[in-house]
Amino acid sequence: MPLKDDTMDKDSRIASKFKQRSWNEIRSNDSWSIFKIMGEFVEGYDRMGQIGPCVSIFGSARTKPDNPHYQTARDIAYKLTQKGYGVITGGGPGIMEAANKGAKEGDGTSVGLNIVLPFEQHGNEFVDHDKSINFDYFFVRKVMFVKYSQGFIVMPGGFGTLDEFFEAITLIQTDKIGRFPIILVGKSFWGGLVEWIQATLLESAKNISPNDMFLFSLVDTAQEAVDEIDKFYSEYLLKPNF
Repeated sequence: MPLKDDTMDKDSRIASKFKQRSWNEIRSNDSWSIFKIMGEFVEGYDRMGQIGPCVSIFGSARTKPDNPHYQTARDIAYKLTQKGYGVITGGGPGIMEAANKGAKEGDGTSVGLNIVLPFEQHGNEFVDHDKSINFDYFFVRKVMFVKYSQGFIVMPGGFGTLDEFFEAITLIQTDKIGRFPIILVGKSFWGGLVEWIQATLLESAKNISPNDMFLFSLVDTAQEAVDEIDKFYSEYLLKPNF
């Protein structure tokens, strides 16, 4: 049950959206927002443009170290570094921490794209100090994930993880970005979603095409996930030093 103060804060935030503002207030606030957004893009492009080939690993911030998914994410990241890839995460706890930890243990590039949130998110200690970037805007942060990744590994997570998964798959489906591997890890966790996509989106509603089912893979183990990345790039005769 939410605390009274939390409810009042949410109510006041909703009410503020209906408050009448003058044209000067709107123009001033929006102008400053544009400069702030531009600043985040400039910093992100400048710092991310030098990281080399990387794979983004998405997953829940709530996953504890004793959860098997935590160890799987850690193993995946370690194995990726041994193949020459760096690792990009959201820079926070849970799956993100596990992946950055695995990358660090493998002496690989460990990137953290942190988002400023009132709860859940805090930076983890396994991100390279020169590769930790803080964002206020989710959409700027997601551009950095997509623009500088050679693949996406999606561990079990919540709404944020689903958002990142569908963002990547939509951009690939619509040819807004190149065809990169997307790997869902955890058949028992993701199986229901995949079945729904197949039965409802494809077969019943016909809202996607049959080929869209090949835009992602579903695996269970760390080795299978890394093998999918390897298999994808071997078809193009590319290696992580490209």
